[in-house]
Amino acid sequence: MIALLLVPLLLPWALPALARRVAARVRPDVALWTITTASAALAVGVVACLGVLLLPLALAIPPLAALVHLVQPLQAGPAPLALGTSALSAGVVAVTGVTVVRHGWSEVKRLRSAHGDVAHLPHVGGVCVLDDSRPDAYALPGLTGAGRVVVTSGMLRSLDAREREVLLAHERAHLASRHHLFLAAAQLAGWCHPALAAVVPQVSFAAERAADEAAARATGDRLLAAQAVGRAALAGTRGRRRSEGSVLAAGAVTGPVPARVKALLAQAPARRFAPAVLAMALLCGTAGASSLAGAVWLHRGVEIAQGEHPSD
Repeated sequence: MIALLLVPLLLPWALPALARRVAARVRPDVALWTITTASAALAVGVVACLGVLLLPLALAIPPLAALVHLVQPLQAGPAPLALGTSALSAGVVAVTGVTVVRHGWSEVKRLRSAHGDVAHLPHVGGVCVLDDSRPDAYALPGLTGAGRVVVTSGMLRSLDAREREVLLAHERAHLASRHHLFLAAAQLAGWCHPALAAVVPQVSFAAERAADEAAARATGDRLLAAQAVGRAALAGTRGRRRSEGSVLAAGAVTGPVPARVKALLAQAPARRFAPAVLAMALLCGTAGASSLAGAVWLHRGVEIAQGEHPSD
């Protein structure tokens, strides 16, 4: 049973390599959904398995064992291995819980601060201009309602009229497609497992690529879109960007810009599924099956410890 529950804790280490292949070879919107879903599914499996692994240690405590009417100790494997693994899981769960609360609260504060910076500014068509010489632009998701596109005066001065059109189309695509939800899911999964934290940049890259393609379709000019992305990124390097900005506020100069420009200079990607997508599905399926088998095995062990016959 212990081995079955350890497998889902190890499988996430295979996801970063698959995510890189999917982000590079699959249409951006499909890649975004695929990578984020896989990351979230594996994170759920990790949390579930850690919770189940806590039971052998918890049920070794007489008051807790009495609550489930155990008449004999739960046999989850060799006692030293079972209790040692359970104790380690308890520590991991505690650290993960603290990490999620601390980072989650910090992210909420940064998002509120970003809204406070622009709350007094007028906006037209969901766009507001922040008087700041530092070139920057980002899609600020709404706390309770619709979000808005924030662009600094420094960025507007760095681009011509057609490039500004691309920039605004890019940021509007982030809001329309709710990319902040994908980024939030990826961040949450990353706080649950270090291997899943390595997938967050791929989710961010897929979101930026999806917004790039949306901007190229809106303006009907892929060359112009590539030029705008490149110039916006170059302008961003000339000034210090917001260091405490929310990761949920997707920016136009986020991610590996040369790869984004190269993709825009090529033909529009077609909807296709790379073998890496199937491998990712197999990975999630294996983790789910192993988690379920381990939980069923533990359930049978609890029934035996209660003096009952295991259910068929």
